[in-house]
Amino acid sequence: MIEYEVFFAPEAQDDLQAIYDWIADATSPDTAMSYIERIEAHCLSLKHLAERGHRRDDIRPGLRIFGFERRVTIAFMVEDRRATILRVFYGGRNWEEIM
Repeated sequence: MIEYEVFFAPEAQDDLQAIYDWIADATSPDTAMSYIERIEAHCLSLKHLAERGHRRDDIRPGLRIFGFERRVTIAFMVEDRRATILRVFYGGRNWEEIM
């Protein structure tokens, strides 16, 4: 089985921080951290199955997306043995327009 390195682009890191801030303000820092950790674990699962998700070459060549708990859309690309998380979109953001 091929193992992929999973990398978070700076924009994805910023997205996770923004999601954390929003949830921490709305509920609590503990709730926010737990949610971010679950998102990160879901992203890191690409280590073993990076070729999953829906291809969205119509938006950007090589772009793939997959969801998390029906509230998050994760945009990523796979090149060689590396999966790069490009963005992490929460809620109803128009990710197609942003990408």
